[in-house]
Order: sequence, then C-alpha cells, then structure tokens
Amino acid sequence: MMHHFKFIAVIIILLSLPGCDLQDSMLYYPSFHRPSPEFLAARHLRFWPADDTDYRGFISTIPKDRAKGTIIVFHGNAGTAADRDYYVQALAPLGYRVILAEYPGYGARTGTPGEASFVNDARAVLRLAFEQSEKPVFLVGESLGCGVAAAVVNGTTVPIEGIILITPWDTLLSVAKGKFPWLPVRLFLRDTYDTAGNLRSFQGPVAVIGAGNDEVIPVGHARELYRSLPGTKKMWMIAGAGHNDWPDRMDPSWWREIMEFARGKNRGEQK
Repeated sequence: MMHHFKFIAVIIILLSLPGCDLQDSMLYYPSFHRPSPEFLAARHLRFWPADDTDYRGFISTIPKDRAKGTIIVFHGNAGTAADRDYYVQALAPLGYRVILAEYPGYGARTGTPGEASFVNDARAVLRLAFEQSEKPVFLVGESLGCGVAAAVVNGTTVPIEGIILITPWDTLLSVAKGKFPWLPVRLFLRDTYDTAGNLRSFQGPVAVIGAGNDEVIPVGHARELYRSLPGTKKMWMIAGAGHNDWPDRMDPSWWREIMEFARGKNRGEQK
C-alpha cells in the first residue's frame, strides 16, 4: 500500500512540473492542415464566413437554393472541421445548410485550444450564422463538441431550434475520474465542459446519440447526461458502434428521424 501512495505522489509531482499538462494532453489533438479550395469543392464546402485567411469554419454549398434551416457542427477534439464532411453528406440532402465550425488553434486558425477560447469563438459563430444564414438554427455537438455546444446554449439570446449531441459526456470531470480513478484529476482540469449543467435550463428538444461500444467515452456518460436533461428529449443508441466509426452505421432514415425530432415533430420521449 505504501508503494502505491508513493507512486501516486511521484505522478502528482511530475504533473506539477512546468510543461506537463494532463488536461491538454488528454483533450486536444489538433491538426494544422489548411484544406485547399479543390479539396473543399470536392466535398461541397467552402471557407466561411470569409476566405481562407480569416475563416471560422466551412459552409456547405448545397442545397443551391434556399435551405430550410442551418445546422452548426462543433466537432470532436482531433483533426479539423474539414474532416467532418460526412455531416454535409448526411444533412444537406435533407435540405439543410451545414456549417462546420473550426476551433481556434485548429487548422490554419490562430489561437490556443481551451474551453474559454472555443466557447467565445463558438458564440461568435452562432451570431454570424443567425445573421447570415437560413433559419431556424440547430446545433450539433460531437464528443468534446457537445460540451462546446452546451456552453454556447447557456445564456445565449440567439434562438436555437434544437440540439443534437453525439457521443457526449455529462461532465469532463466524470470522464476524467473514470479514466484516472487513482489520480486527483480535479487538481489538473482547468476546463470543465459541464454539458449537463449548461443544459439545465434549456427547454428545446435535445437529441442524445450514444455509441453502444464507445471505447473513448463510455456510453454511461451519455445516459447520465440524458437523465439530467429537464426538457424535451429523446435518446438513440447505435448498437455496436465505437467512438469513431458511428458515422458508418447511420443511414439516411436515422438522420431524418433525428431532424424531425429536433424540428419539433415526433417528440415522444425515449427513456
């Protein structure tokens, strides 16, 4: 037992040294790749709202005519927003304009990854989208992006029609405790990403989508989040899906059903 305590003490000391950041090493895996216009065009995307020297993300170029709403996607902690063109493939055919929001410090964007910078930037994205794109506006969060979307919702005056949360957690702290039960993780987390807390007063429809075999964020966190939601809610479970392969298991009928729920149709609650 004494050796166990000594081991923990050594880990705590090492993590306290300058340059050792448990939180960032666990959370943020940005790619710094800036996609070419040709790459984006092949995926029916373009830089948004400005050109590639001052962009906040990418917007779908389909449908060509007026869309029946705008969906803003906040992606997970790795890669870039341009990697998530599968949202365009799934949602543009249903008639929605899709914005893939990019985080500060990801892709070619300046800035430093972190909850404060992500959320402040996401609020600006929401305001711009509401001003410039078709309404109503929906938010989609993926993994860490669920925490970003929930924080944006908390306190915004911009009307949000519905929220879709894919492979979410309830709180970052609960995930960290599950992964490092022997470590006082609260001491090392600057960011909270309290998805459950930030959605406590949201009364619009919230769709929660869990991956049955999620090896990164165990699906129990999605269930805990769902139980905490106060308003209109529904949960879908993708049986057999992992944290990263769930898009391959989502067919058009799933997306159609989820968007009908987010739009206020088919609002039966699923426990």
